Amino acid sequence: MSEEKAIELKGVTKYFGDTAANDHVDLALNKGEILAVLGENGSGKTTLMNMISGIYFPDKGHIYVHGNEVSIGSPKDAFNLGIGMVHQHFKLINVMSALENIVLGIDPPEGGFNLQKIRDEIIRLSEDYGFEIDPDKKIYNMSVSEKQTVEIIKVLYRGADILILDEPTAVLTPQESDKLFNVLRGMKEHGHSIIIITHKLNEVLDISDRVTVLRKGKNAGTALTKDMTVDLLTEMMVGEKITLDIERTSPVNPSKRMVVEDLTVMNGEGIPALKHVTFEARSGEILGVAGISGSGQKELLESIAGLAAPENGNIRFYSDKGEEKDRNDTSIAFVPEDRLGMGLVASMNVTDNVMLRSYNEGKGRFVERKKPFELAKKIIKALSVVIPDMSIRISSLSGGNVQKILLGREISQKPDVLLVAYPTRGLDINSSFTIYNELNEQKKNGVCVICVIEDLDVLLDISDRIIVLSGGRLSGTEDARSSNKERIGRLMTGLEAEK
Repeated sequence: MSEEKAIELKGVTKYFGDTAANDHVDLALNKGEILAVLGENGSGKTTLMNMISGIYFPDKGHIYVHGNEVSIGSPKDAFNLGIGMVHQHFKLINVMSALENIVLGIDPPEGGFNLQKIRDEIIRLSEDYGFEIDPDKKIYNMSVSEKQTVEIIKVLYRGADILILDEPTAVLTPQESDKLFNVLRGMKEHGHSIIIITHKLNEVLDISDRVTVLRKGKNAGTALTKDMTVDLLTEMMVGEKITLDIERTSPVNPSKRMVVEDLTVMNGEGIPALKHVTFEARSGEILGVAGISGSGQKELLESIAGLAAPENGNIRFYSDKGEEKDRNDTSIAFVPEDRLGMGLVASMNVTDNVMLRSYNEGKGRFVERKKPFELAKKIIKALSVVIPDMSIRISSLSGGNVQKILLGREISQKPDVLLVAYPTRGLDINSSFTIYNELNEQKKNGVCVICVIEDLDVLLDISDRIIVLSGGRLSGTEDARSSNKERIGRLMTGLEAEK
């Protein structure tokens, strides 16, 4: 690893209103190294990266690239300086091929693009760095890892030698994550400099050379990764020691709460998203759902919640006494993946969003507001929601606080079945453990909790049983206490099921 600086930030500051998202931040990325950037939600990580990649412009401070002070006013400026960012949510056009997405936005030369030459260059880049890609494959036919490959090759094709990756393994299997890390190590050997943002502390220890921690918009410290542990990283992020053990109690008198039989569900394009899925869920347990993104998790939860009509099969619900009962007599709470699109209304305040569950309880033409207001205050206190005042719009809150409000509203319904999709995606350590503890409380109260979580370490720690979906089919049911993430990963890709 060279001591030459690929990027250096000095006193970089960014305000949003009166709030400093970044407060005089110093940061350095050496040439040929992988630097991890850690921090709680709202610590300023993404804002800082957006200034390096040209999305935001700093209010104060200086940015140096390869020793030269620069002004980065747009993503095009960043590309011209050899900086490329791969965002957590991919910036790809689904109906276009990989090749078309890679050249999209590049000014064509006189006479137009030579597509065969571009295709050959993409294949050469793939071979150099260990990627696997079909340049002519449409994005809508690709897996998540293939789409990520297109994004990385897109920035490499444009000559980037500085790469920023935002939560790159959020929806990858362990095998896909290992493959990506091998590629990143190969890129480092080729002299590329890489910044990786992730909340997965084990990944930081595995892939990075150094780690910089942001806390409340300031640089809380930089250290050599070889000198760090998960506990030390957590203490740097939070500012104090916290326990990282996820509680998992044994189910008490679990009984059949729901049975899914031969379930087939179509997606929005009329293609089977779930194919003949059968399993049982029990009261007083957490049933984890594992699968590569797009394997039918969304359709499974929506069909249980009554939002998607099955093409075939049945979902049966049961009382505490084991008697079958109607869906309408079963209290089902749903925390969807899309927090601000499907779960909450971004432009409403906390009370109004809580009231979405009880607006029809008023008398006559009047809407009951007192009870939702009191419930909102109770949720804020119980789940440690950080909020300046009750009138603020939900969209102005951090992701962790939004998720706490959504979960609090749903569990206030005292459900028989609680459906939760990606409850801690993008959340910091403290917010994540608040969510884990609440899910365990629901389990202790006899609720049947069905939870989709992408982090297999967490899924194995918090679940009692795990069902695994692969290509819309059930590829296995595992006891979480005796299984491991390598086996779950193989089931997710269908390798284990084929044996």
